[in-house]
Amino acid sequence: MRLNDLADILPMDRTVEGDMVVTGMTSDSRKVEPGYIFAALRGSKTDGMAFAAEAVSRGAVAVVADEGSSAEGLGVPVFRVRDARRTLALAAARFYGRQPECMVAVTGTSGKTSVASFVRQIWEQTGRQAASIGTTGVTAPGRNDYGALTTPDPVVLHALLAELADAGVTHAAMEASSHGLDQRRLDGVRLAAGAFTNLGRDHMDYHATVEDYHAAKMRLFDALLPKGAPAVVFADDPWSQPTIDAARGAGLDVLTVGRGGRFLHLNRVEHERSRQRAEIVADGAIHEIMVPLAGDFQISNALVAAGLAIATGTPAGDAIHALEHLKGASGRLERVGATAEGTPVYVDYAHKPDALENVLKSVRPFTTGRVLVVFGCGGDRDRGKRPIMGEIAARLADVVIVTDDNPRSEEPAAIRAAILAAAPGAIEIGDRRRAIREAVAMTRAGDTLIVAGKGHEEGQTTGDVTLPFSDHAEVRAALSEQAA
Repeated sequence: MRLNDLADILPMDRTVEGDMVVTGMTSDSRKVEPGYIFAALRGSKTDGMAFAAEAVSRGAVAVVADEGSSAEGLGVPVFRVRDARRTLALAAARFYGRQPECMVAVTGTSGKTSVASFVRQIWEQTGRQAASIGTTGVTAPGRNDYGALTTPDPVVLHALLAELADAGVTHAAMEASSHGLDQRRLDGVRLAAGAFTNLGRDHMDYHATVEDYHAAKMRLFDALLPKGAPAVVFADDPWSQPTIDAARGAGLDVLTVGRGGRFLHLNRVEHERSRQRAEIVADGAIHEIMVPLAGDFQISNALVAAGLAIATGTPAGDAIHALEHLKGASGRLERVGATAEGTPVYVDYAHKPDALENVLKSVRPFTTGRVLVVFGCGGDRDRGKRPIMGEIAARLADVVIVTDDNPRSEEPAAIRAAILAAAPGAIEIGDRRRAIREAVAMTRAGDTLIVAGKGHEEGQTTGDVTLPFSDHAEVRAALSEQAA
């Protein structure tokens, strides 16, 4: 690529050598190679311009910075733009160029991972080459890569989309986190449709208010989707109507799903231990299906996924009946095993109030004994949710064990104390491995045990050290020890 190929994205003038070869781009000065464009992004703690000289010394041929940035004596063109993050994303999209033909994105507090996975599975069952991108990584034909970010860095994302397209993937579903949307990571993705699941308390360490949090998510609708594109909205959440209003205000085709949905109406659902019988009305036709997943929230996620698939060309009957073959996303109310007495043990990613409440309510209908839960809260994150989650656990579970969950730089005991203050009678076991083993040992016939908070994660972060740790592996080890 030549610099001239970005002329409509960068504010170029006659002093700039447009024939200059661009070999790549990054916002990390340590990753700069000769021929790269360096994006000097402003963060909450540092300004990327502090690393511009280093980037130039490594071979950067140009720097992109926000208006007002000071950059003297760098010896390369400095493009000052209104929004450096968006400019980087658009430039990355132009540089890599190729994307799957049909891209969809889903936002919301909970359910994004499941919806993206379910859409991919529906597409696969109906003959498409499909991929999903999100918290659990990238899943596509021939690859299953574990990931760390819900919405990747825009350069990484656009490089990935080009790889998928080159590998023959025609359809891809991705998660759109509030951070990713606010930081312009999805800008440049050519989206065919978008969706909203729900809104609860989360990321209050980043967003000033819940309204700001919602507004960040609405960038999917009012900034990224083209006018007239389908916006699939779960209809049964307190934030559904504000989302519908925002989508309509952006000129989108709003398609609601759920008990209050008109596009896909959930007429009836019967819950069983590991599956649910649902009656769904689509375009006047009634479809009776058996969804092989537990939890009312999974029916909601399945409907959003079906809505996205239908909105992008899958026949309604095919999409709905594909729900009978869904496999749950890793760590989403995932049954890892059972005790000798038949007590099921689930691992769930629930690390925010609404998600914890949903999962505890979901297992109650098929639990004849007690509901036990092991959970904690992450450090260096929203502190206000800790007592809220403690209250939810104490109210909805019969046995609560409060443990550690990625304390990071905070004192683990202080995090646990904030939870325990709202959970009278809860048991405190800081060591997560021991907490899981003791919880398994406490179970008896008829009980249900949930280990919540980490889900698919494969590490535990204390201080600045992340050590291998898997709730799945620890549950299996505990069950094996009990059976021995």
